[in-house]
Amino acid sequence: MRVASLAVAVGCWVWGALASGAVPAPSTPAPARLEASATYDALQRMVRIREVSLSPDGTRVAWVESVPGTAEAARLQVRELAHPERAPVRVTASKDGAPCAEGSLSWSPDGRWLAFLSTAGEGRARQLYVADASGAGGPARRLTTLKGVLAAPKWSPDGKVVGLLVIEGAEDAQGPRGPAARETGVVQASPPVKRFAVVTVEDARLRLVSPAGLFIHEYAWSPDGARVAVTASLPPGDANWWNARVYAVEAGTGETSLLHAPRWQVAEPAWSPDGRRLAFIEGLMSDEGNTGGDVLVVSVPERLAAKVRFGEKGALPAKVPPALDVTEGLKATATDLFWPTAERLVFGAQAQGEAALMAVAPGGGAVTTLWKGPEHVVVSLGKDGVTSAVVRDSFTQPPEVWTGPVGAWKPLTRLNADVRVPVGDVRSVTWTSDGQSVQGWLVLPVPDGSGRKVPMVTVVHGGPAAGVLSTFNPQTALFVARGYAVFMPNPRGSYGQGEAFVQANRRDFGFGDFNDVMAGLDAVLASAPVDPARQGITGWSYGGFLTMWAVTRTQRFQAAVAGAGIANWQSYYGTNHIDTWMLPYFGASVYDEPEVYTRSSPINGVKQVRTPTLVLHGERDVEVPASQGYEFHKALKTLGVKTQLVIYADEGHGLRKPEHLKDRLLRTLDWFDANLPAAPESKPKVRAPAR
Repeated sequence: MRVASLAVAVGCWVWGALASGAVPAPSTPAPARLEASATYDALQRMVRIREVSLSPDGTRVAWVESVPGTAEAARLQVRELAHPERAPVRVTASKDGAPCAEGSLSWSPDGRWLAFLSTAGEGRARQLYVADASGAGGPARRLTTLKGVLAAPKWSPDGKVVGLLVIEGAEDAQGPRGPAARETGVVQASPPVKRFAVVTVEDARLRLVSPAGLFIHEYAWSPDGARVAVTASLPPGDANWWNARVYAVEAGTGETSLLHAPRWQVAEPAWSPDGRRLAFIEGLMSDEGNTGGDVLVVSVPERLAAKVRFGEKGALPAKVPPALDVTEGLKATATDLFWPTAERLVFGAQAQGEAALMAVAPGGGAVTTLWKGPEHVVVSLGKDGVTSAVVRDSFTQPPEVWTGPVGAWKPLTRLNADVRVPVGDVRSVTWTSDGQSVQGWLVLPVPDGSGRKVPMVTVVHGGPAAGVLSTFNPQTALFVARGYAVFMPNPRGSYGQGEAFVQANRRDFGFGDFNDVMAGLDAVLASAPVDPARQGITGWSYGGFLTMWAVTRTQRFQAAVAGAGIANWQSYYGTNHIDTWMLPYFGASVYDEPEVYTRSSPINGVKQVRTPTLVLHGERDVEVPASQGYEFHKALKTLGVKTQLVIYADEGHGLRKPEHLKDRLLRTLDWFDANLPAAPESKPKVRAPAR
């Protein structure tokens, strides 16, 4: 049993620092700002369900829910499925019940115990706990007191140990999306290494297993518990995930064997029930944790002879068995993977903007769609491959836990029964661009009865390897509540239409994908009551880049907000900390083919910009350094374009502080309100004369 997510998440104060010379914040009517702020605060009282896990025997469901009014706190709840009328039981490591952050759930093989991580102990660092979830009660027992970072607890098949990913002595290692540790002295002298470790449940003894020269990204226990399959790279892991390979690590000795050397990125290792084969997802992925690609299967010999040594020169090449692509040509993108029975692989997928669960034989053949729907789901699949617990949400429905056979789920919780977001139509829009079909989502506000066309904001997702599904998020809710239509395209480079579509913008950033966005805009204007003279565009990360690119290529947008965008691919290459992601996309380094990077850089077309543009950035972003925001803002300011730069203090690529998340959304709304033209007066309706 595993937990999986079929979506991409989005993410919240007052600006930390304003660049010198930036224009003042736009003036907006106070009632509009107050109304948006009140709407945002109301949305924050919604309960967010962060993960769900079905016990191996299918009798209990555990989930992690946010604690409204707190920034980090999350509580772990368990419910007996045989007694849905009973209230859920909170399982916690907190001795006095005080709020703390708890999550990363793993059931023991017998379905009695839960392993999880909690900040309840001294120092508020995440530590590993186990608790009896059978109803017998009793306090949770702490198994670790490690100084460092812990992640991904998973019980071994015999229930005697819990596996973990561990970074020792590096509490500030928050991954590439988190705020970077400030670097002084000799930079990157000894990058942290994430290793696979096991903790014996009986005596709480921790033992590091995997080699010290290998950074582990993911792992999966073999059915007999003798080894784990891992996706791993040479350190620094945050930068080298794009070079990760698939290995087998012996649980007893740490001996490591190479199983697969991929062409693209790999993720989601899953063993066959007999342990003789391994499946994983391989594809062009632009962010660790945002998985997408084809499903591949490789045979695993009973005796792994080709051991790998790790040293200064890296992993020695080894002879590896060929892998079989069992979903080649599928017009969907596999995102999560399960192997419940010998005859069937099950995978979560994005398919033309919808979430899906699909199945295929491990030897290949026809792919079967088990369920597909216009929503976002997080799935925990039972051993039989049918029983499941899911979290479901959509643009209009906040998240709840559901259980039952795949596609025949029934609601288990009503945590957000009182949350309502008034919207008009929600449409999946398709159009043709350069001869290929493209899809996106359009959410319209409730009609006001005036007959006037509404303004619209085009929201371009990050990645570029990602995809917009119908999911409940504050940005869409706030825009629609303010009267904006929201258009969210999935241009080439996105998940949802197969690997060839994901790879269609390689060496072509800002050209084919931007054509898709603009063709989608035309399709919306032709079919929806949207005002072509009141158009805004925004995005974060790659969406921020395409926003910067858009204002250099067209005057069709009257306002723009670019978050964490790339203005200059050449300067970006030398200053970000994850430059290896660019090699699959650009085909060469900036030192070998600088012209490919120059061609796609918005800064080179900046003299064409007339659109008022707000630039937002995290101060300590290592994925897209804040220097990119400074560079674009300085150019606009020098050229006399209305602009503002906001730097959020101590934030990384994904904003985390609640006050910053709120300010980002309200400031974005303010910018569009202030810079889009006023609505035209509606013409009086002419009544036909009475007969």
